[in-house]
Amino acid sequence: QVQLVESGGGLVQPGGSLRLSCAASGSIISINAMGWYRQAPGKQRELVAMIISGGPTNYVDSVKGRFTISRDNAKNTMYLQMNSLKPEDTAVYYCNALITTAAVSGARTSTSWGQGTQVTVSS
Repeated sequence: QVQLVESGGGLVQPGGSLRLSCAASGSIISINAMGWYRQAPGKQRELVAMIISGGPTNYVDSVKGRFTISRDNAKNTMYLQMNSLKPEDTAVYYCNALITTAAVSGARTSTSWGQGTQVTVSS
């Protein structure tokens, strides 16, 4: 019953900034890990950034120093702050999470995906 809802995509000029949000809902016990992926036309889906429960983060080389992933545990929401955007950042961005939920039969861990949000960097 976990659902991920993304927001924050849009059109921005090179050098600009954008903040993506992904809110998780459901009978959540814990969010073990969360990440952002992106896919440009004609290219493979790429893991951009990830954050685990304890707080450590990791980024693909092309966005290091420009993007920041974070979590608000109280809101079950993660964010991707995107600064110094480049045209090559243009893609559909997807959030992904590994979440443990409560069920009548016990705890269950599963992966959920957001619907994707378009980010376009162009002058």
